[in-house]
Amino acid sequence: MPAQITQKKIPERKCVGCGEKRAKKELIRVLRTPEGKIVLDRTGKMSGRGAYICPSVTCLKKAIKQRRIETSLDVSIPAEIYEALEKELAGNE
Repeated sequence: MPAQITQKKIPERKCVGCGEKRAKKELIRVLRTPEGKIVLDRTGKMSGRGAYICPSVTCLKKAIKQRRIETSLDVSIPAEIYEALEKELAGNE
């Protein structure tokens, strides 16, 4: 009897901007830390509540316009934090 080959499951997450499902490693995690700070979590391992977004400014702007990051993280986010996130994403494109 041949050994059954199991395929490793790749974790997927949904982008809060465009709504597209992608592999977790392709997305960037926006994180609300236990202290209440909003940061980009590139490792995906920091503790706190996270929302995933494609590494593009367009997806970020769409998520900001529809307030999806605030809804996912259950917190209101000041404009300067969004500007900082946008600068950080623009530097990576």
